[in-house]
Amino acid sequence: MDAHAAPAGTSRLVPPVPEPPEHDLSMLRFIAAIRTNGTAGWSKRAYEELVSRRSLLGRSNLMVSDPDGIRHVLVDNVPNYRRTPASVRVLRPMLGDGLLISEGQAWRRQRRVLAPAFTPRAVEVLVPHILSATNEAIARVAAAAEAGPVDLFDALQHLALEIAGRTMFSVDMRRHGERLRQMIAAYQTRLGRPHLPDLLLPLRWPAPHDIPRALFRRRWVRFLDEVIAAREAKGDTATSGDLLDLLVAARDSETGEGFTREQLRDQVATMIMAGHETTAVTLLWAAYLLALSPEWQDAVAEEAQEAGADLEMGWEDRLPLTRAVIDETLRLYPPAHIIVRMAQGPDVVAGQAIAAGDVVAISPWILHRHRRLWLDPAAFDPRRFLPGAPAIPRMAYLPFGVGPRICIGAQFALAEATLALAKLAGAFRMTIEGTRPVLPAAVVTTQPDHAPGFRLSRR
Repeated sequence: MDAHAAPAGTSRLVPPVPEPPEHDLSMLRFIAAIRTNGTAGWSKRAYEELVSRRSLLGRSNLMVSDPDGIRHVLVDNVPNYRRTPASVRVLRPMLGDGLLISEGQAWRRQRRVLAPAFTPRAVEVLVPHILSATNEAIARVAAAAEAGPVDLFDALQHLALEIAGRTMFSVDMRRHGERLRQMIAAYQTRLGRPHLPDLLLPLRWPAPHDIPRALFRRRWVRFLDEVIAAREAKGDTATSGDLLDLLVAARDSETGEGFTREQLRDQVATMIMAGHETTAVTLLWAAYLLALSPEWQDAVAEEAQEAGADLEMGWEDRLPLTRAVIDETLRLYPPAHIIVRMAQGPDVVAGQAIAAGDVVAISPWILHRHRRLWLDPAAFDPRRFLPGAPAIPRMAYLPFGVGPRICIGAQFALAEATLALAKLAGAFRMTIEGTRPVLPAAVVTTQPDHAPGFRLSRR
């Protein structure tokens, strides 16, 4: 497909999103907004200014969309910027001290040990797991679609979870999946939202919600141990080359040490959470965008059908449009909607003086819709990412972060989402049931505010 041409008959699509407030919210209204939807607290000026500053809870807070400022915080001066106490409180019960939470030397060691498990070659080995799980999910969805509208979000969550189970453990997740989904949903609803004491108190001081989070952590650890034990009970003859094999075999290139049992569990939790949650929401938003844009949907379906059923090798070259749709979906609905760091010492970011304790926010949600960085930023246009399109503005597109802490599983996530969307669009014509718009409700990830009904008809 020509990088500068849209499918015939394509009309401009601007997917619905909440209108940002005209002016900065008061402190209490801002905290209330970000507890329910992290995209709703920032005023219009955040989308127009490259740096905006406000005071919150006695600290200076900067929203940075300036390319040089982003590079300074996330690439050049990483040691000076760490996760905020509130984000650690919220994430640690679920992720332990895995790669996403750890800092300093502990993080560097984990990154070294994990890196071989996420090379392009390692991802290629996992593609058959992705395809087999997707084909089975499509058969289940086809059967359900005969009865009427389908909750595609639920189906995609289970698909992403099944892929995670197979690629990590070679384990069928139908036994564990429903319990896992319930645990994650309950945590995100009650404990995964920052409360005022979480924002106010230093990490060393207990906050009221730390107690129920600790109780959740105990249940979560028991569950992870059950899943790992189920995998181990299968024996070596039943598994081959899954991610757990790679993690167990991984060794630090400097010390020769591997992961302890507890460290392995935390890495598994991180991969399950970061992997299946982000992929499921990306696929839901991609399906929603294609349902609203039938011309683009038909173009993706045509590409998928031309690529054929055998996609285990060379799929990247055969699905450029599908990949462009995923990239554009990640622009409009980045799963990780904000990156928040606390300065450990004084600094200067984008010409702004920073003191120790100040908070710097870099929001992919805002960055990807910034009026100074993108042409027609609110519109869905996969042509931005097709081969031959103009270069993306520097530091303007960060769906997986940037710098040393860029998401280690980005290539796996892109492979999973591209292959699953190609199979889905190639199998079904998708339309939305009803007229209620689907809006983002970002807490931990950029979730939809409700699960729309999809009508699916076989192509």
